[in-house]
Amino acid sequence: MKIVFQTNNILPVKTYGGTERIIFWLMKHLKELGHTPVLIGNPLSNLDEFGIEVIAFDSSKSDDWESLIPKDTDIIHLSYNYEFKKSDYPCLFTIHGNGQVGERFPLNSVFVSKKHALNHGSEAYVHNGIDFSEYPIKTPKKEINWQNFLFLAKASWRIKNLKSCLHACKGAKKNLNIVGGKSWLPSRYVTNYGFQGGTAKNEIIQRSDALLFPVRWEEPFGLAIIEAMGYGLPVIGSPYGSLPELITSETGLICQNDQELLEIVRHKPKNLKPEQIIEYARGNFSSIKMTQEYIKLYEKVLDKKEINSSPPQWSFTQRATAQLPF
Repeated sequence: MKIVFQTNNILPVKTYGGTERIIFWLMKHLKELGHTPVLIGNPLSNLDEFGIEVIAFDSSKSDDWESLIPKDTDIIHLSYNYEFKKSDYPCLFTIHGNGQVGERFPLNSVFVSKKHALNHGSEAYVHNGIDFSEYPIKTPKKEINWQNFLFLAKASWRIKNLKSCLHACKGAKKNLNIVGGKSWLPSRYVTNYGFQGGTAKNEIIQRSDALLFPVRWEEPFGLAIIEAMGYGLPVIGSPYGSLPELITSETGLICQNDQELLEIVRHKPKNLKPEQIIEYARGNFSSIKMTQEYIKLYEKVLDKKEINSSPPQWSFTQRATAQLPF
């Protein structure tokens, strides 16, 4: 199959960019499996090393990327909501974020977790996966010391809830490593690393004992969860979105509020084994497994079968970014 992707961001991603990394890994594995992925995107993208063609498109000068679609394209795979203006190629849409109130998505839309799909009136989803070859384990974690915690998210986004992580670590006198922004309140318990990617980010994860992820919104997936688990870190999360779907009793805990989070940070839970967490993450959430699931969906779309019976849309009356209780 010849599968066309489109993004205006530079690939491969050097630092931050969850959706872009998913697109890159998907194209990379499709090529390895004998398919022909093509990117219509940023002229600075360079995928020659992976044998992937890039059709240069400068979004600052035009919005007409459709005119660049190769005539022998079998299917287009977009990672955003889009209504075609002139093309009628079969298309699959992966919706990575939450919709706006009243926003409708195409029939061939797929979401990134079961709860994410249900929140949009759909049952179609493919779990995100990561390329674990980019996450080498430097020193296998034999035990969890429960002293150094990790916040791995966009810190300025209030729904990611850095505030509760700071409260818990300061209250328990434990260390917090922040990757993805910074806390402006100085504390001897807090280390700010800003936005990090690649080796630098991986090393910070491996120096940490657990990921704190008490989000206050319906998290569609949360790549940070799988990144942390892939290194043997348990994840302490809130009960929203995909988290209860991803976090098992062997890989972390779900807490309901600040007090529960504080108590968990204070006292190391039992029965959390790094090797078991690593096996769970790397066995269930690899990018090659994700790619195989997408190939099944491509075949379904090309067989003229619709993914959903009616257009998915955000199921709630409040906007997705409204803070939920914690």
